Amino acid sequence: MYDKWSLDVLYTGLDDPKFTDEFHQIDAYVKKFKETAAVLGTKDERTTAKECLSLLEDYNKILSRLAGYCSLRQSADTNDGESVSCLGRIIQKHNDTIPYATAIEKYLSNIADLDAVIGDDEMLCDYSYYLHELQKSAKYLLSEEVETALGAMDISGANAWSDLQGYLTSSVKVDYKGETTTLSAIRNMAYDADPAVRKSAYEAEIAAYDKIKDAVAFSLNSIKMQDLSECKLRGHASPLDKVLFKSKMQSETLNALLEAMKEYMPSFHSYLRAKAESLGYKNGLPWYELFAPMGKSDKKYTVAEAKAYLMNIFKAENPRLAEITDRAFEENWIDFFPREGKVGGAFCAGLETEKEFRILTNFDGSMSDVVTLAHELGHGYHDFMIFDNRPLNMSYSMPVAETASTFNENIVVNYAIAHAANDEEKLALLEGQLSDVTQIICDIYSRFLFESKVVENRSNKFMFADELCSIMLEAQKEAYGDGLDHEVLHPYMWVCKSHYYSADLGFYNFPYAFGGLFARGLYAKFRQEGSAFLEKYNYMLKETPVRSVEDVAKICDIDLTKKEFWLMSLHSYDEAIEEYKRLVK
Repeated sequence: MYDKWSLDVLYTGLDDPKFTDEFHQIDAYVKKFKETAAVLGTKDERTTAKECLSLLEDYNKILSRLAGYCSLRQSADTNDGESVSCLGRIIQKHNDTIPYATAIEKYLSNIADLDAVIGDDEMLCDYSYYLHELQKSAKYLLSEEVETALGAMDISGANAWSDLQGYLTSSVKVDYKGETTTLSAIRNMAYDADPAVRKSAYEAEIAAYDKIKDAVAFSLNSIKMQDLSECKLRGHASPLDKVLFKSKMQSETLNALLEAMKEYMPSFHSYLRAKAESLGYKNGLPWYELFAPMGKSDKKYTVAEAKAYLMNIFKAENPRLAEITDRAFEENWIDFFPREGKVGGAFCAGLETEKEFRILTNFDGSMSDVVTLAHELGHGYHDFMIFDNRPLNMSYSMPVAETASTFNENIVVNYAIAHAANDEEKLALLEGQLSDVTQIICDIYSRFLFESKVVENRSNKFMFADELCSIMLEAQKEAYGDGLDHEVLHPYMWVCKSHYYSADLGFYNFPYAFGGLFARGLYAKFRQEGSAFLEKYNYMLKETPVRSVEDVAKICDIDLTKKEFWLMSLHSYDEAIEEYKRLVK
């Protein structure tokens, strides 16, 4: 029953008459954009602003359906050449709207007395934040001609390099015990109960990267150079400065977060050392043992069992979440199992026009995979909270993107720990919790260090694969400290993580730490206030597209610029770490 997702709510195929019709509608919208841009300034500002916003709303609905459909098909099967080609044609057509859309945005951003124009008009009031953000962004907007050129070049630039990384990592053959398998399958073996399997899978994974490392190195170098070049053209001080601006986040917040992480990191190192000692290692944990199961929790869940487990928890904690979860399973919104050509990892994609979402995961039945489902369902829940917003008010920034997902993780994992049958099961669950949070603290910090160094170096030189591996190893040593064996790390983590391969989403690492610790603080409030907190929580999620991250947090009485909040969230793990150390002894 549960296997692949259905995309029929969008289109039944690339030959669906609805797809063909909407594909050709892009040409009509290009004409509408051109006509609208030609008469800017000939009507009163309020009328013009409303007409422009209506046009952007209608066009974005069509574009999100078309591009979203092709992108989802491609994620499920990277060998689907038709989807890749079709997405390229959609982007090419979309690029024809860029000069006119740029002119419209410039017009809106140059309205002198914006608040007076907005007045008490319902539509414009809804878009007040959007319009004010356009004015802030205006200084980074280039001429219509340059924006058009950049959009056209991006097809064979960053987007193409990103597609190459995705294709290579999803299609490379991994040689393992006389057979071939996929990267996603071999990486899942890191959770195997047999230490020999974990080690041999790690060795096979490392060997496989040698086949693709050079091509992926060119991808990374090219994407980062494009990012640097665009930042220089637009006037951003750096790619990180651009990301913070797009994230609606102050540098003070990021600094407070990073300082707190660095201060607390020795506690996670002590967890890793305790695990290493219990497994017989004296110099820290080898990389291939990072996800070694501890205690006894051998249960494997079928998809149906995973659903029943989550529904039992969600019904008690948040009935609305349970309702959405039931629909996701029963209406085929989830693509569950790994297969050749399917991208690795997991993600959730909102279908705003249909008020649904789709989840891709590589489910193998472990408790970790059940938690991953809960995580992605959190993203879907976040989407549901904003589906009633106006079409241009549905995009939330990277930092808050991981809030609802990690909040869900806290609900599920803490329930499981509280209901552990014995110490062996409790140890297994604590291992899962601490392993996950170590990833969003230590590993994310290593990724931030790595990307910072790559961006710094790329201004002056090209980095071949061996140098990228060296940078990654140094970042891992600093972030993991004496918790890991420095002789057995993972030099190719830059190859397999897709987060590095986007010119628009640089530094897609710290948002995971932000989301994890922000959600941990929210979860603490939920435990204190009970179900009454959910109304405030839902409102906060709804407001994420139309407020800065700092203002969003204030809804729940949190000051993100203070290191104390982040340390409070981190110290909430003290008891779990100490209990873990007791149990492994």
